[in-house]
Amino acid sequence: MKRFMQFILLATIMACFSGVAQAEIRIGLISDLSGATSDVGRPYADGVKDAVKYINDQGGINGQKIHLMQVDYAYNVQQALAAYNRFKSQGMVALQGWGTADTEALVRQVARDRIPTFSASYSAHLTDPNVAPYNFFIAADYSTQLRGVLNYLHRNWDKDRAPRLAFVYPNHPYGLAPIPAGREYARELGFEIVGEENVGLGDMDATTQLIRLNRNKPDYVWVGGTISSTAVILKDAERLNMDAVFITNIWGSDEQLLSLAGSSVNGHLGLQTGVIYGADVPGMAVIEEITGGRPQMTHYIRGFASMLVMAEGIRIAMENDELNGSGIRDAVRTLRDFDPMGLTPAVSFYPDDHRPNMSVYIYRLHQDGMELLAEEELERRDDWLGK
Repeated sequence: MKRFMQFILLATIMACFSGVAQAEIRIGLISDLSGATSDVGRPYADGVKDAVKYINDQGGINGQKIHLMQVDYAYNVQQALAAYNRFKSQGMVALQGWGTADTEALVRQVARDRIPTFSASYSAHLTDPNVAPYNFFIAADYSTQLRGVLNYLHRNWDKDRAPRLAFVYPNHPYGLAPIPAGREYARELGFEIVGEENVGLGDMDATTQLIRLNRNKPDYVWVGGTISSTAVILKDAERLNMDAVFITNIWGSDEQLLSLAGSSVNGHLGLQTGVIYGADVPGMAVIEEITGGRPQMTHYIRGFASMLVMAEGIRIAMENDELNGSGIRDAVRTLRDFDPMGLTPAVSFYPDDHRPNMSVYIYRLHQDGMELLAEEELERRDDWLGK
């Protein structure tokens, strides 16, 4: 009888723990904290984690807390795949992912498993639901960002010849993703493309590539790296006295770049899809309170916003009594002009179009800060979806 009562007590305790586990919303977080993109991966991951803390401190989503499971995959695709499978076995209902190579490697699997995935890769391939039905992100895709700045430059070009454009990017899925769209739209607007060069994310010198480009005297040079390689390129361009205006992609434009590159950033352009630290928006007050007023990088802010948007999709799914992968995916697709506390432009998703918005912020870079020049908003052209 005693052993029977012990069994009943154990079963009761296990049932209680089981109930607690089911009450958690389990989300995976794949981060690069030590690999080639860790310079921007660490602040982004901190933003995601702090948003989870904020949501949980507010009582969770409809009363249920988020349980975040994080892995540092060091920008290694195989490690990302292993982390994904481990998260799945642990009850993950949605994933916060990271890079282009690993996110694209997981596209078919997350679709089969019905795991909504918000990445920090903004590759346009991920916006076409016919190709990536469970993939989302909260910034304009890389191609839209590049088209946006080309539109801005074209509108403000006042010389009686075609503007000359060159591309510098790493020979890597992230770097390659927007280049076909950039070439095509540049030609559509009347730019003359005068050169393309590869500079790797870990390269410490870009002199040879820039000397080749400089022979063709570009007016503008697109740079599609992260901050470390972008700082190398800008310093070498300054040393070579290049006259071109460099345009730094979203992962190569941040507060660290200003200190790494120093005076060589002056006068160049940087792209963003969210506000920078200190902006007068409601979300900034929340971030300042959570972080004790310590300035945060722009990547942190996008990570924070990504988690807010995912949480809104989960909230709707719960209200629809559909807290599962398909339910969250369908709920996210109902978002219309959702405002993540002003941290990014409003976000909308559709069943046939996963582009969150068509807006890019263009900043002029100075070693003392970033000056907002314009917000460029493009039309949602059907022929651009997924490209």
